[in-house]
Amino acid sequence: MPLPLAPIAGFAVRYGAVALATYAIARRVDHAPRDQRGEDALDELNEGLAVRRGDGQTNGSARFRRVIRLGASGPGIEVDATALGRVRFRRV
Repeated sequence: MPLPLAPIAGFAVRYGAVALATYAIARRVDHAPRDQRGEDALDELNEGLAVRRGDGQTNGSARFRRVIRLGASGPGIEVDATALGRVRFRRV
């Protein structure tokens, strides 16, 4: 029984186009240098979500840190997602 290639070819073209676009974008993105002061600030954040207001600005921070394991004693990976944000409005 022959294998129908038309549906498979459509998926291959679609995913190939996505892969090519992703590759092209990744090549054009500049790599930023690592700022140790920023790394230290992210490491010092407490876990959870916090919002502060004052002096005409609002600051927010969030940290999610978990260890995910496959099985009771299986291999694991630590996920540490940290974000800082600031919104400031000034009259000019």
